[in-house]
Amino acid sequence: MKVNWVGKGDTVYDRVGGSKWFYQLLDFFYEDVVRRDEIRELYPDDLTDSKRNTADFLIQYWGGPSEYSERRGHPRLRMRHAPYAIGEDQKESWLASMRFALDQMKPDKEIDEAMDEYFLMAADHMKNVISE
Repeated sequence: MKVNWVGKGDTVYDRVGGSKWFYQLLDFFYEDVVRRDEIRELYPDDLTDSKRNTADFLIQYWGGPSEYSERRGHPRLRMRHAPYAIGEDQKESWLASMRFALDQMKPDKEIDEAMDEYFLMAADHMKNVISE
């Protein structure tokens, strides 16, 4: 769900205070990915580009500048994730780390719910392994 509060004149990006918020969110996310060590192997050893790419994508998605697309082109998220085996376990681990990050950032209830909904949809969409 792409949220724009018509009448309030701003986007999620505006409401959370801009790019810095998303970069901090991704710092917490990857901190938890490393700590949990359930999906760490899906990422390169150096997480710098992963953090930047994911933060820039979310910034753009939630109403901020389009640096992600200017730098990387169309997101094509499913294609970019195709080389990695992503099943239910990986999806749940990813969601748990994103939940950890959101809990650290403490967005307001509307934003938290909108992000939860989006992250669940996106995580489901990235699955490419059928669980038995």
